[in-house]
Amino acid sequence: MEIRTYRAATMQEAMEIIRRELGPDAAILHAREVRRSRLFGLLPGTREIEVTASCGVRVPYKLAPEPVYQPPRTVSAAPSAVKAPEARTEAVAAPNSDPFGPRWSREIAGKIIDLHGMVRELCQRSRGGQAGELPESLFRMFTDLIEADVPEELAREYVERVRQSTSGPDLLDPKLLRAHLCRLVEEGLSTTGPIAVEPGRRRLVALVGPTGVGKTTTIAKLAAHYRLRERRNVGLITVDTYRIAAVEQLRTYAEIIDLPMHVVATPREMRETVRRLEHLDLILMDTAGRSPRDEIKLQELKAFLTEARADEVHLVLSAVAAPKTLQLTAEQFANVGTTALILTKLDEANTLGHLLPLLRTCRLPLSYLTTGQNVPEDIEVAEISRLARLLLGWESVKRH
Repeated sequence: MEIRTYRAATMQEAMEIIRRELGPDAAILHAREVRRSRLFGLLPGTREIEVTASCGVRVPYKLAPEPVYQPPRTVSAAPSAVKAPEARTEAVAAPNSDPFGPRWSREIAGKIIDLHGMVRELCQRSRGGQAGELPESLFRMFTDLIEADVPEELAREYVERVRQSTSGPDLLDPKLLRAHLCRLVEEGLSTTGPIAVEPGRRRLVALVGPTGVGKTTTIAKLAAHYRLRERRNVGLITVDTYRIAAVEQLRTYAEIIDLPMHVVATPREMRETVRRLEHLDLILMDTAGRSPRDEIKLQELKAFLTEARADEVHLVLSAVAAPKTLQLTAEQFANVGTTALILTKLDEANTLGHLLPLLRTCRLPLSYLTTGQNVPEDIEVAEISRLARLLLGWESVKRH
């Protein structure tokens, strides 16, 4: 039996080399990410994929056409290979045929092998790098987290914490493990509850954030809720004079709900406008979208908020934004005095696990979630238990 190890810049390149040198029937025994060191090992080098393969071993991850997956009992983390979940194949690709078959793209094959390597590393870490076994239930938990778009490192952390605090028969009970995982996720979340409005005591709440996240629509939902359902005296202020459409949209909502609305063009006008609305229970302030990289515009926004003496400043972010964009935006808008976070467009996101790093590291508690365009229906107060299930993909965004 001949076993070889290859290194390449990407998994696809490694697969090409293996197919060329070992043939289309070669089996993948192990895959991992490595870095080539520089300067005698003192500096980290470029990222590479290391793949161990053989043309004389038959394993389930041989990538024959249309494999049929069977649930695993355990996943072994041996030094040179991982015991993959059992699978059966009825046919092996012919020597000159495409080993991936019509339903297996190279991208999917690469993801399977990458996940194979992730599980092996997870097993090693959970036993201090020693050989061990990952129970089927934890293997399933790990893959479910990855499918929910939870970042790999965070998924590893959750699975390891569940494993360390669980033993014996409990490790084989998926329901108990899911409940434990849900509690761990909940521990990293914080919420504010709804905006507290007291009759006779004016409260000014401003919504800030980048362009296109739904600030104006969210303002309308909050205004309709507190005016029509809570029977509070509500007023609107907008400083979004950059977009005529935004002003007209908010004015239309104000006329429908029968609310006073004021357009403020400069910070100097803000104090007088707030004074004229002092008799109201709640003032909702809409602001123009600001790029987190535009320091001048952020300082201008801060001047408006200072003159308004806002009681609460809610940062509005879209659930469909990239994780790095969300983190950067939260960090930059902290300079204007944000106090809470609103997540919008949950109904437009395929998965929500990518929001976990933001919610764990951001110092802002979550106040509201929006789940559609309907005013005022598609908004809800953030609740930790429901939020955790949404992030894990266990619950639908739309309530039935």
